[in-house]
Amino acid sequence: MPQRSVVEAPNPLREGLRIKQSPEPCVMVIFGSTGDLTHRKLLPALYNLALEHPLPAGFSVVGFARRPYDDETFRQQALDSVNEFSRQKPVNPQVWESFASGLFYLQSNFHDPAGYEKLANLLNKLDQERGTSGNRIFYLSTPPSQYPEIIQNLGAAGLNRNRKGWTRIIVEKPFGHDLPSARELNRQIGKVFKEEQIYRIDHYLGKETVQNILVFRLANGIFEPIWNRRYVDHVQITVAENIGIEGRGAYYEESGAIRDMVQNHMLQLLTLVAMEPPIAFEANAVHDEKVKVLHALQPLVGRDVINNTIRAQYGSGWVSGHQVPGYLEENGVNPASTTETYVAMKLFIDNWRWAGVPFYLRTGKHLPKRVTEIAIQFKTAPLMLFKRSDAQGQVEPNTLTLRIQPDEGISLKFGAKVPGTDMQIRSVNMDFFYGSSFVRQQPEAYERLLLDCMLGDSTLFTRRDEVEAAWTFVQGILDEWQNEPRSSILTYESGTWGPQAADEFIWRDGYRWRRP
Repeated sequence: MPQRSVVEAPNPLREGLRIKQSPEPCVMVIFGSTGDLTHRKLLPALYNLALEHPLPAGFSVVGFARRPYDDETFRQQALDSVNEFSRQKPVNPQVWESFASGLFYLQSNFHDPAGYEKLANLLNKLDQERGTSGNRIFYLSTPPSQYPEIIQNLGAAGLNRNRKGWTRIIVEKPFGHDLPSARELNRQIGKVFKEEQIYRIDHYLGKETVQNILVFRLANGIFEPIWNRRYVDHVQITVAENIGIEGRGAYYEESGAIRDMVQNHMLQLLTLVAMEPPIAFEANAVHDEKVKVLHALQPLVGRDVINNTIRAQYGSGWVSGHQVPGYLEENGVNPASTTETYVAMKLFIDNWRWAGVPFYLRTGKHLPKRVTEIAIQFKTAPLMLFKRSDAQGQVEPNTLTLRIQPDEGISLKFGAKVPGTDMQIRSVNMDFFYGSSFVRQQPEAYERLLLDCMLGDSTLFTRRDEVEAAWTFVQGILDEWQNEPRSSILTYESGTWGPQAADEFIWRDGYRWRRP
């Protein structure tokens, strides 16, 4: 009896999902390829892309760093990275063999012009042997202090242009330390690369729920009509971390929470929530609307900073069952430091859609849990029918919560009657979870962003004027904080949701912080 072929039944929950088109063959050069970012994120992301087949034949990676590695050492380091940090395990031997054959290493100092000459020769060789067609991506996975010399040397070696193919450069955050340094960095990059070649990466924009903000708003006719000051009471954006500075005292002393989180991640989330619908879902149209939001932010300067911001440092305490030291006790931290590990602020957007609606932002380290979410609280119904003496319970405002991490999804809170003979009202949640709805692993943020760069799609990256507009807003806060005395830095116990003053800060407006 002939054997019948088995046809796998389609999964209805995955209907409509499409695989993104494959990019052209190319080479990715990673400067700082022996560093932590490459180890934890970049190499595992590239392997996962190879595993799911969007990478073209001949795709190659060149590691460029100072350590005395050769190709085989680099390949072994890459395998260790994938084994430890890939979301897809165990490693597929056939996929790995093909992927590893395209990994190469070049040892050089970043300031040595001879290293860039060797790089140019290697890239030309890969074009011929692996068919990479002259298409190149340069990824700056180094400390920002080394960006200028790498960029200058790429230009001096003629690697910023290629007649045979395209050339792009990915720049990791932070994009400057303040407004003047951000402008200077943009000027230096702009002397060597055109703006359309520059991809400023913010990994938050690669997260599925972040991308879904615009889809949720604009693809569903029931939400966009109420996405404005007539119906929205206020918005809360929370980025909480349960870890401390993790041995990065020297770095964090120069950064602080406002530079590390607010200037980039949180303002990006705010722009996606508040922006007007773009004329098309393509890079410049989306960037244009995001920049308009940043320009519409009501500036915080002088007394406005004191009245509308809270900053604090974590003290000792208990987080997840472990006793942890205070910020001033961490290695590399100045005992008299004024660097903040917690920030809360109230912002207003001076435009037609959002006039008068407060946006509350808060972020901190050593908080009770790791969570990122956007909560849109709507105004209460104008006519309360349930104030009769026989009605029990309180009708709470409707709240729409977009959960960025963990447990990515969307939740809507609304009032419902409790079963029984009494008129008893209770708030209930209607939840959507990505994992259970689409029955598939979500790609890591870097997977989506690296693939988009290969495809030449900069929608989820940050444009020059976006960076400078965000820094313009933050600079006023930094300037005022610099003039405040050390005593203005509050302290909160590790494992709590921040200083008491932060609760009082929002209570005075008649609100309270959500407890995620």
